[in-house]
Amino acid sequence: MADLVPFPRAPLSARPRPSEPEPLWRQMVGDQLRRRRHDRDETLTETAGNAGVSSQYLSEVERGLKEPSSEMIAAIAGALDTSLIELTSAVADELRQATMAPASAAVSATRGAFALAA
Repeated sequence: MADLVPFPRAPLSARPRPSEPEPLWRQMVGDQLRRRRHDRDETLTETAGNAGVSSQYLSEVERGLKEPSSEMIAAIAGALDTSLIELTSAVADELRQATMAPASAAVSATRGAFALAA
């Protein structure tokens, strides 16, 4: 069985309160899929046809209106010549940048203050 890797996070008291709610996973996946489709200069119809879904469904996924199953995400990712791991890693990286950057700065500031006090 694989080892669990700890995910570093600042203590709750050190985290700034976000002014906006965190983005939803389905919105982040949809944005990433749309970007990859645009990078390939494909239309909704072309990508949807390759994925075996309707263009309306793909449009709703890209806009974050649908919560696609893992099978649907895999089919769309495959149509865009990407893998689930590449797609989810890219989404996770974006989420980290969007939500952890302020916390990382707070952790660094806290560590710096602690080092000065010691």
